[in-house]
Amino acid sequence: MNYTDFLKMIPEAVLTAILIITFVADFASAKTPQRKWMNPLVSAMFFALTVVCLLPLKPVSAFGDMYVTSTAVNVMKAILALGSTIVVIQSRAWAEKSGKEGEFYMLLTSTLLGMFVMMSAGNFLMFFLGLEMASVPLATMVAFDIKRNDSAEGAAKFILTATFSSGVMLYGISFIYGACGTLYFNDVCKAVFGIFGQTDTSKMLLPVMGLVFFFSGLGFKISLVPFHFWTADTYQGAPTTVTGYLSVISKGAAAFTLLSILFHVFLPMSQYWHVLLMIVVVLSITVANLFAIRQGELKRFMAFSSISQAGYIMLAAIGNSWETSVTALSYYVLIYVVANMAVFSIIAVVEQNNGGKTNIDDYNGFYKTNPKLSFLMTLAMFSLGGIPPFAGMFSKFFVFMAGVEGSDIHTTLGAWGYAVVFIALLNTVVSLYYYLKIVKAMYIKHSDNPLPTFQSDGNTKFALALCTTGILLFGICSCIYNWIATAA
Repeated sequence: MNYTDFLKMIPEAVLTAILIITFVADFASAKTPQRKWMNPLVSAMFFALTVVCLLPLKPVSAFGDMYVTSTAVNVMKAILALGSTIVVIQSRAWAEKSGKEGEFYMLLTSTLLGMFVMMSAGNFLMFFLGLEMASVPLATMVAFDIKRNDSAEGAAKFILTATFSSGVMLYGISFIYGACGTLYFNDVCKAVFGIFGQTDTSKMLLPVMGLVFFFSGLGFKISLVPFHFWTADTYQGAPTTVTGYLSVISKGAAAFTLLSILFHVFLPMSQYWHVLLMIVVVLSITVANLFAIRQGELKRFMAFSSISQAGYIMLAAIGNSWETSVTALSYYVLIYVVANMAVFSIIAVVEQNNGGKTNIDDYNGFYKTNPKLSFLMTLAMFSLGGIPPFAGMFSKFFVFMAGVEGSDIHTTLGAWGYAVVFIALLNTVVSLYYYLKIVKAMYIKHSDNPLPTFQSDGNTKFALALCTTGILLFGICSCIYNWIATAA
């Protein structure tokens, strides 16, 4: 082994350093009653990680092409690092109150490290290693409020789902290995291309089965329908800060990885996974929208919203252009990070001042007592719904364009691609209805016992300022989209 290869993994090396520094700082100050410096320290380190990922790092490979990175991967890492920075900033009040602040930051760093490894994998085993490195700490984060029954239940369901999905995925990987005799992405692609270039259709069964099982396993991680079971229970049971992290960071990493593997490994089988992806996208957007309308608990509401958003994210993958698809997906994840984290930051601060309640009815008349938070929540909901001129409208436009890029409407597959985009467009109208339910509760509905007037802590204000800036500016600053497109 050439140990100098570790020096090529710069983002992962920075995360490892953050993990070590956080552990030492937490261990050395364990008996200190007040540690006001802990959150600023970790926030500053995550901000430094974001800057490192934004640097023009050269595409590299290490460990015999088991670790492979590119400019597009580094851009997605920067987006996820930015989202993690916002999570760390807004989590200060809750983390300090939990009494396990250091542990939370270490778990968050560990799971992000796993996601980085997963996105840079050039081998199915490296990919699976990164996936499990991310999943195990996530399960612990979901169970962080273990004294709450719903937190323990949510963690148990998360672990069961993660275990089942990992088993299904490994089953699919075994089919791929059996068909191709290798687990390296480049070699698998060449082997699959050779198999599908022959007239003997009997050999096509193994790679097709491997694709279906692999897709199903990763579909559980992204919470696509019909692999979304227990997602709402997990989101409801987890601490609100962790729920926000689950909904944006882990989902974005898994979606990017799935897109990359479909285009770079299973491209010779595109006629199969395009159909599979179209069905899953339509189901995810439609079913999640219908269930979101019925929710009365805000975190469950946001869970079904995230399932729908996952469908929109993967809509970018049904096109035939890698550059357009990865650009649209990365841009969508960026906008989704700032909009969704704004919502969860407000949910968290309201929960802390409302006895832990997160029902939608608790927000009735919210604007009378907390007009600023109501206004920011409205902006975030408008962006999630795709209302112009907010950034969410531009992100949806680009995934719609990516979904039909390179598709010929005169062919059967191309016509279905246009139909899927049209169905997604219709579902956007449905999503506007349930997002406006929250706005209606805050501004129109009356409450005899409204939420009290309260002041948000400084960290929450700063996190909301970052998110609101992104919602307002990321859509109209074309340089951001151009930067992502250039990287792709």
